Amino acid sequence: MDKNTIIGFVLIGLVLVVFSIMNKPSQEQIERQRRYQDSIAAVQREAMQKSLEATAEKAEASFNAAAEAEKVDPTVADSLRQVQLQNNFGVFAVSTTGDEDIVTLENSKIEIRISNKGGQVVYARVKDYVTYNKTPLILFDNGDSKFNLTLVTANNRVVNTSDLYFTPIKGDNAVTMRLAAGESGGYIDFVYSLNPDDYMLNFNIQAAELNGILAPSTNALDIQWSQRMRSQEKGRKLENQYTGLYYKFQADDVEHFGEAKDEDRQLPTRIKWIGYKNKFFASCLIADGSFASTTLAVKQESPLEDRYLKEFTTVTSVPFSLTAKEDLGFRYFFGPTKYRLLRTYDNDIPNDKRLELDNLVPMGYSWLRPINKYFILPIFDFLGTFLSNYGLIILILTLIVKIVLYPLTYKSFMSTAKMRVLKPQVDALKLKFPKKEQAMELQQATMALYSSAGASPMTGCLPMLLQMPILIALYWLFPTSIELRQQGFLWAEDLSTYDDIIRWNTDIPFISSMIGNHLSLFCLLMTIVNLIYTKVNMNMSNTGQQQMPGMNMMMYLMPLMFFFFFNQSSSGLSYYFLVSTLITIAQTMIFRYSINEEKLLAKLEENKKKPKKKSGFMKRLEEAQRQQREQLRKQQEERDRRQRSGKR
Repeated sequence: MDKNTIIGFVLIGLVLVVFSIMNKPSQEQIERQRRYQDSIAAVQREAMQKSLEATAEKAEASFNAAAEAEKVDPTVADSLRQVQLQNNFGVFAVSTTGDEDIVTLENSKIEIRISNKGGQVVYARVKDYVTYNKTPLILFDNGDSKFNLTLVTANNRVVNTSDLYFTPIKGDNAVTMRLAAGESGGYIDFVYSLNPDDYMLNFNIQAAELNGILAPSTNALDIQWSQRMRSQEKGRKLENQYTGLYYKFQADDVEHFGEAKDEDRQLPTRIKWIGYKNKFFASCLIADGSFASTTLAVKQESPLEDRYLKEFTTVTSVPFSLTAKEDLGFRYFFGPTKYRLLRTYDNDIPNDKRLELDNLVPMGYSWLRPINKYFILPIFDFLGTFLSNYGLIILILTLIVKIVLYPLTYKSFMSTAKMRVLKPQVDALKLKFPKKEQAMELQQATMALYSSAGASPMTGCLPMLLQMPILIALYWLFPTSIELRQQGFLWAEDLSTYDDIIRWNTDIPFISSMIGNHLSLFCLLMTIVNLIYTKVNMNMSNTGQQQMPGMNMMMYLMPLMFFFFFNQSSSGLSYYFLVSTLITIAQTMIFRYSINEEKLLAKLEENKKKPKKKSGFMKRLEEAQRQQREQLRKQQEERDRRQRSGKR
């Protein structure tokens, strides 16, 4: 194999290896980092726990008192029972009992159910989608999601709205859940309204006449919001990998965490929204203002729990005033993480006030996002208006990428051809410098030959390097592109996940952890075709240059690395690289047999006759090589002198 191809493949291999292990430090580093993080987390948890325990103790006292009140001897007068409830819950005592009532709001996109128990959203269904098992796509139900306000009354009692019964006041696709503060005229309203054809649910907290009912020190409302994330897709490992807790700072970027481990974060800076996201769908709570003093936590569900992936929890607060009628605005987003949809929520919005919900779509690192945003996704959207088969769309995308890179690919093949026709002259140089200690002279003579003939070994590396960002960008996008979700092609039922043709239930050491308990057909075909291409390319691109030891083995190991990377990933991704490799093989064969090597060699010989003007860089390089040769010569003379002295 010629040097430029070797360099190109080595660089590709290095990029892939670095990409795969950049977040995999040594075991010692992992342990040290774990101890460091555990110590920080312990301090944070201790501080958070103390705060929550204080609230919990108050709440428990209230609830225990309420429970005792419920156990009052029937012979005790009702008036005494009311006094006990009044002592524990103050003006909210009347709301401690009731019958649960569910109000449903729906439009063409989502169905929402709101319970008067806590006045909270208890059910959310996305209508346009179904799960992998073809059941309705329900984000949460049956206690999966909880929302609560913690109130401290004027007599220092802790009351949680999630345990109180609100009075529903129904409207036109809207409902007001009212929590009355006894006969004082004060109240807290949770107002929900749903617009047509939208995934956003408007949510306002309105309060009035609470001065003297809540503690005088009340200047904020404490909010707790949690949700257990349901598994909706095929392939728990891949789905879990893209399930995380997202949040946006008030005037800064979107960040996320919790994809791989239990974790909690305390955020002293104000944030705009909080998002609980799985692979393709999200539940977001967006403030018209901002959240303050926020603590976010992620808990991984047991792998034995097939139904759930993670549990997300938020403890936060919003500013609140007792002296005026307060109206706090929020919005819920319950819907798909589709890039084009999420971008619409920033239409006609000033840059400093944009939600940037499109960051819920993973597109890789910041330097990769432009490739997906401005190249891959626009092609998907454009072709999607004409074609419904995403297998054909991926095929056309592959052809477009190959056409864009064609000039550089052609230049790379020409560079390889030039060095191939110069192979006899390189072999002659090897005979001229046969000794191992003459390797430097051989290398210099070979480079001089290439330079005089107009051949550049580095030219062949450029197309390979330019394809790497596209490769990595697609590696991020395809598994989370909702456009591919449940889109079948050939034998693959869903291009967004693996297309297993063989599966097993028994965990095999090392094998199961690396590739899962299945074999994906597109991934297997991609690996086989890459092995064939490696063999053909190595034979056809032999330029006579000396190869590094083990290089042949490295070339064959690279397709196997791809297999381990892609077997549990998107079948659409494996299909893309299968087609891309087949096109590359066809290009290689066409270029190989369409280039007249005799004419090419004659042209290179003509190039040798032309005067070459050396650049400043080449002059400095030659001077450095000359100095290196001189230094090696002196070192050799010194060794010879010492050997002669030793013999004496």
